[in-house]
Order: sequence, then structure tokens, then C-alpha cells
Amino acid sequence: MQHLVNRVAADVTDPETGVSVAARARARMQVAGAAPGASEAARDNAKLAANPAHDLPIGALGSGSDYSTFLQHLGIAALNVGFGGEGQVGGVYHSAYDTYEYYSRFGDPGFAYAPVLAKTVGRIVLRVADADVPLTRYDDFAETVSRYFDQVKKLADTKREGAETQAKLLAADAYRLSDDPTKSSGPPTALKRVPHFNMAPLENALDHLKRSAKAYDTALAAKGAGQSGATKAKLIELARQTEQSLIVDVGLPGRDWYKHLIYAPGRYTGYDPKTLPGVREAIEEERWADVDRYAALTGAALNAYADKLDEGVRLIGGAGSLAEGK
Repeated sequence: MQHLVNRVAADVTDPETGVSVAARARARMQVAGAAPGASEAARDNAKLAANPAHDLPIGALGSGSDYSTFLQHLGIAALNVGFGGEGQVGGVYHSAYDTYEYYSRFGDPGFAYAPVLAKTVGRIVLRVADADVPLTRYDDFAETVSRYFDQVKKLADTKREGAETQAKLLAADAYRLSDDPTKSSGPPTALKRVPHFNMAPLENALDHLKRSAKAYDTALAAKGAGQSGATKAKLIELARQTEQSLIVDVGLPGRDWYKHLIYAPGRYTGYDPKTLPGVREAIEEERWADVDRYAALTGAALNAYADKLDEGVRLIGGAGSLAEGK
């Protein structure tokens, strides 16, 4: 729903600057990415925001609100919409201080952003309710999951290189030689050797997803409006089925209630999300067998997702399913 959010944000005016909410968010992302000590994620978002032709990225959903059941257990796409960035008001949330007086004096003085939030959410709801064809841009999803995959590969490589470097230092007795001999010390616990994982099922599925997403978006933009009412209804239903392709009955290791293979709250991060959680957390927690297992499961889910997009292309009467490229 990234493209939908971008279109709505471009149509809502920011009350403090007079520009659109999208324009202010784009500027904010670029400034945050250029700040000293900016995180890698902030720098990546800044690069995307610097391209006016590219949609602004929206954050991954973790947990802590009502959307969790819909997205992570049922596979129903969700949004969590809010305004922030000025002042720190989160500390009063769900406390005795979370009152009308506090909000009106400190949270949103003059109620500048409460109506803007209503205008934003209202537009999203109305556009979804009034749409007779899906509003999803699947190419955005394919690009985003591809970024998540690059992060997971980098995580594995960094962890492997760290273990190999430490093993060399231990073998050379470097830790003892570098220590202060007048103080008690000992070598660090040896890190586990990190094997090379079989990411091919996931990588191949991403290639399939990119082709299918591009074909679907192109076909829908060219021919969607001219479809019959019955076909449009089928496309809406197919969109629901497409999203539910991303859940798996087996669930995530140690918490099988969470079934979504692209988004989950981290096991130890509270509300904060983990993307490609089955693979990412298996690497972080050194469950090597689960890395290959969930790479295969996630690849299968993305292939099923792409198959639904191919079905949509055929339904629209586009250029075919691109099955020859699979």
C-alpha cells in the first residue's frame, strides 16, 4: 500500500509549512539520512527520498497494536498511520497522564495535527472503499522485499567474516598478547563458524516476483479501468488471496501464532519489526538449519504470491504470465 499512502500524503497539506505532507516527509528523510551518525536504514531511505520519481518508503509493521492479528496471523494487509517527530510524548501512553489536558497542551497544541490525521486516514479509507480495482502497486512490494533480502545476505556475510576474523586472532594468541599482563583477563568465547546458506530458493522467488509484479502493474494500469464489473470483483478478491499467500501454517520458530514470512515483531525487540523474520532471526540466533528451512519456505510463499499476480495478468488480458522466465 506504499503507493496509495504516497498519493494520499501528496494531497494533504502540512499545517506548519504549507507544503504537502509528502513533501515535508521527503525533506525530513533526506536530512535524517545526512545527519552525523545516521543509521544505515536512514541513509538508504534518504537515497530513495532524494529521487522525486520514487515513492517514499513506509516502515515495516512490528506489533503492539490491533493490526498485529490481521497482518501477522491472518495475512490481511494493514497500515498504522500517525504523525510524530516533534516532541517526545510517548512516555505518557497508557498511563494516568494520558489525558485530554495533556494532549491539548503538549501532544498537539491547538490541535494542528489531529485534523490532518483525520484527513489522511479519511482519504485512505474512502479511496480503498471506492476503488473498483486493487490500489496496490506490487512493484513497490517486490523492490522492498528485495532490499530486505540484501540486508539478510549482508547480515550473514558480516557474521561469517566476524567469526573467521576472531578464529584467526585466537589462533595467533592475539588476545593474550594485546592484554595488559598486570590485569586478569581471558580470551573471548569462540564464535560459532557460520556456514554458507542455501538462499537460492528465496533469490529465485524474488526474480519471479519482480517479473510478475511489473507485468501486473503494467496490465492493470493499461486495462484495469475497462474491465467488466465481474472481472474487477475477481481482481479485488484475488488481491486478498495474494496477501494471504505470505502466511504459512507452521508459523515462525518458537511462536507459531505468527505466520507471516515477511513481517513479524522481533522475538526480543518488543514492538520493533523483523523483516524476513524466519531467515533473519535464524541467522541472528545461530539456528543454522532454520536458515535454509525458512529460506525455502519464504521462497515458496513469494512464488505463490507471484503466481497470484500472474493469474491477475491473465484475468486482465495482459501480456501473459511470463511463465517462460520462471
